Amino acid sequence: MELRHLRYFTVLAEELHFGRAAARLHMAQPPLSQRIRDLERELGVRLFDRGRNQVRLTEAGALLLEHARPVLESAESAREAMRRIRPGRSGILRAGIPPDTMAVTLRTLTAELARLAPDVLVDLHELTTDEQLAALREGELDAGMVRHPSDTTGLESGPVASRRLGVLLPAEHSLAAGGPVRLRDLNGMPLVVFPRAMAPMLYDQIMSACRSEGFRPGAIRHARNPHFVDGLVLAGRGVHLNERPLGGLPEGLVWSPLEGGPLAWRTSVVWPPRRRHASVAVFVAAATAGLEAAGHVIQPGTGTAEE
Repeated sequence: MELRHLRYFTVLAEELHFGRAAARLHMAQPPLSQRIRDLERELGVRLFDRGRNQVRLTEAGALLLEHARPVLESAESAREAMRRIRPGRSGILRAGIPPDTMAVTLRTLTAELARLAPDVLVDLHELTTDEQLAALREGELDAGMVRHPSDTTGLESGPVASRRLGVLLPAEHSLAAGGPVRLRDLNGMPLVVFPRAMAPMLYDQIMSACRSEGFRPGAIRHARNPHFVDGLVLAGRGVHLNERPLGGLPEGLVWSPLEGGPLAWRTSVVWPPRRRHASVAVFVAAATAGLEAAGHVIQPGTGTAEE
């Protein structure tokens, strides 16, 4: 039994007239009659009573109609899904975002994508900056939201969004009064930081800035999961440099700004220009809105290509 045979049957069941059904199907009447007879032979039942002036569904025909309609509707839904993922103006946009992306950024980003490009399916991947850059160059991603500095040679970039970093401390720490903290006041303390492999150039920049400001960690502990980071700081195993949290912190933790703003997250969307997806500009706009919702400030004059 083929889908087209079910469609022929369903149209005839609705019209109960071979001539009208054939016209609706854009085919001649004799081939339609033959296809219905073929279907009846295959199923071993009579689907229609054919009179001189009237066509009526048999009991078997009425039962088949109940099953045929959901099948045809499901097939049409599948076709529509396939149409949506074809390359071109709409389709699938494969994009990367950092593992520590704030919830408000992700919520705003997805809402903006749904508003600006409802026909585009966005396949988001949680990847570090270096994982995204490798995937972009291998053609596995269409766009990525990466942290700077990073090696974006050969890629184009949207506007850079920046947000100053502060320090996460145990509440009982002597520097946890809530006022600005100088990096040199942290000298000798252990530092909890993301693994260098996640974003080597950014990692090196942070370490260099710490040294130049007089902060040489007594030990370095790597962690990429925010809950693990919080646990290490709560346990007194180190301090952590990060942006101001938008929600409440776990009990026992305090965030303080860094005096002079020596460190900041700098984030932008990048993409390979030769394989630019039609919806990259929409993703750039949505990601920028998401970053702004999380308190990032767009740096004027950044971005290497028009959006």
